Amino acid sequence: MERTSQPWQSWTKEQFVAQFSNLYEHSPWVIEQAWKKAPFDSLQDVLDKMKAVVDEAGAEKQLELLRQHPDLGARIQMTEHSQSEQAGAGLDSLTPEQYEKLSRLNREYTDTYQFPFILAVKGRNAAQILDIMEQRNGQPKEQEFATALAQVNIIVGLRMNDWAERQGLSV
Repeated sequence: MERTSQPWQSWTKEQFVAQFSNLYEHSPWVIEQAWKKAPFDSLQDVLDKMKAVVDEAGAEKQLELLRQHPDLGARIQMTEHSQSEQAGAGLDSLTPEQYEKLSRLNREYTDTYQFPFILAVKGRNAAQILDIMEQRNGQPKEQEFATALAQVNIIVGLRMNDWAERQGLSV
């Protein structure tokens, strides 16, 4: 790729943060820390360095990151990304039975792990999501913590792909 096709190479820190701060749910600190790892050879390099920031952050900061995510299907104020992703999976139009089950599974999960259930829902429907929630509820805490962080990385990658497409770029 030519440098001109990599606009982030010429951005200020403020521009970089403004463009990417919504990738991580209410956690611009990841983007701010990733900026310190510039230069970036590609958008994949940007993603890799953001992931490294999270990996290096330590368990307490990672837990804080996980806790920024809304419950799936929650009828609360959430970021535009989360609204769109959850609506795409049909979580905004659950049957009363599905909503009750989702609410119960969310409560059980959060009570067990102390952070919300996190899943990249793009391409999935409500029934698939409920099945995955049931499967993951009850997993060892350390394993589920790692799974949740991996799901955050998937979500961020999908969001970056969406952003790149809007810019006429690729990751």
